[in-house]
This record gives sequence, C-alpha cells and structure tokens, in this order.
Amino acid sequence: MKMLVLIGALMILSVSAFIGETPLEIHKILNPNAMEYLLFWDLRLPRVAVAFTSGAILALGGLVFQAVFRNALTTPFTLGVSSGATLATAFGIIFLPASLIAFSSLFSFFGAFSTVLLLFLFARTLNAMQTNSLLLIGIALSFFYSAALIVLYYISDLQQSYSIIRFTMGSLNVVGFASVYAVIAAALILLGVTLKYRHELRLILTSYDNAFLKGVEIKKINLILLFFVSLSVGVSVSVVGPIGFVGLVIPHVIKLIYKQSSDKLILPVFFYGGVFLVLCDLISRNLGTVSEVPIGVVTSFIGGPFFIYLILKRRKNHA
Repeated sequence: MKMLVLIGALMILSVSAFIGETPLEIHKILNPNAMEYLLFWDLRLPRVAVAFTSGAILALGGLVFQAVFRNALTTPFTLGVSSGATLATAFGIIFLPASLIAFSSLFSFFGAFSTVLLLFLFARTLNAMQTNSLLLIGIALSFFYSAALIVLYYISDLQQSYSIIRFTMGSLNVVGFASVYAVIAAALILLGVTLKYRHELRLILTSYDNAFLKGVEIKKINLILLFFVSLSVGVSVSVVGPIGFVGLVIPHVIKLIYKQSSDKLILPVFFYGGVFLVLCDLISRNLGTVSEVPIGVVTSFIGGPFFIYLILKRRKNHA
C-alpha cells in the first residue's frame, strides 16, 4: 500500500509540469528561443514548485496544530489563522504603496501570528487546550475576520477589490521563481524546526502531564512550533491565497496509511501534502473551462467527501 501510494505520488510530480492546456514539445524546453522554454521554466515549473511547497506547509501545519492543541479538527484554516493572514494581506493591498506590495508577506505573518496569540490567550483563560472550545473560538474569529474583510471591500477602489477577491479565491499563478523562493524557504524552515522538536511533539501529543514530567517546557515548545507554523502559513497565504482542507485531510490520511506516531509522520505528511496540492492544481487547470477553477474549490471538492468517508469508516471500525 505504501509503495503504491509513493509510486503514484512520484508519477504525479514527474508529469505535472508537462501537462496543461498548451501541449509541450519536450525537446524544445531546453531551447531558450522556443515558446516551450518560457512556458516550462517560467510558468509550469514554478507553479508546481509553489503548489508542492504550499501544500507541504499546510499539511505539516495541520499536523502540528493537531498535536499542540490535541484536537483532530484544528488546522491553521479551521482556527482562523489563514483568515487572519488573509485579512492582513488585504489590508496591505489597500494601504501599502504599489512599490511596497512585495512586503505583504509581512502583513500575512502578522495576521497569522496575532491570531495564534489570541487563541493561546483564550485557551489559557478558558482552559480550552483540550476541549472543543478552542475550535469554536477559531470559528468565531474567522467570522470576525470575514466581516472586517467586507469592510475593506467597501473602502477599496475597483482594482483593489478585484485583487482582494482574486486573492481570497486562491491561485497558484506565478511567473518565474522570484515569489516562489520565499515559500520554499518557509517550507524548509518549518520542516527543520518540526523535525528538531519531533520528540517533544510526540510527548505533548501523548499527554501534557507526561511531557512535563519528561522535562519538556510545554509552553515554550508550543510557542516555538506555532510561531514557525504562523510564519510559513503567512508566507504561503501571501503568495497563493488561503487554501483550505489540506491541513485537515492529509494528516489523517497519512495516519491511516502509516499507522505510526506523529513524530514519525512529519516527512510523509510534508511530502504528501505537497503532492496533494500539485494533484489538485493539475485538475484545476485541465478541466477545459474558460478559466482555471480556483484551487481552493478543487481541494474542497476532493477533501470534503473523502474526509466524511474517513470519519464514517473510523466510526464503523470503533463500533
């Protein structure tokens, strides 16, 4: 089973840059004077790279959130972190000068990390770390951010409103690797930090009391992990927009396939999260529609029913 999944994932990564509405003559992609060269190196390959790294960030971020908050439904998306990053980015689109729009990723990080700090504050006040209260607070924050985003629509001009709408729908349209490098760096940093604290993560997921007895500084480790998740999610959102369901579905799917503790699932979740978003992007841009379907729509259509199936299957197994 694992080998078949791995082979399928590698096949998807191998062919994704070569498949699209415009067919490629492969022998021309090394000819700088050919259209295929520009199409492959400036559009297709950067798109696959940003899809893979963004999916990896969202999936690994979901795994970390589920471990830290000890709730299977918590992800950067369901807890409002992505919404906070989206709102902050929209704020940057409206109020930053055109020459400084490139710094919108800083706004995304600020919005994401501010939301995490709010969640921690509420969690300490309500003792919500191990209850569904935190999830409800995240949903409430998402509604608040949505209302604030509507206010920004009203005070923005036509071009700014269009940019915000297109941004909130999620898009993997990138030209060249200039904007992709930041996402790649954020993904690698998140992976490195998570691997560094994989032992502490496993103890925290097992029991807060057990982790404390083992000498783990729980609050410090939680803040470090959530800081870097927020940083990476903020960078990802600033480039591709908010994309849901990846951080919720992939960790659960990988747990069913590998049946191992969370500290041993870090690399599989990172890898298959990236492959999943590459697959969704491959579908979104090859449906034959006038314009490509927003990537967030595809992830929801695939992830929603599959996640319901997983829940029903798990309930049946425990019955």
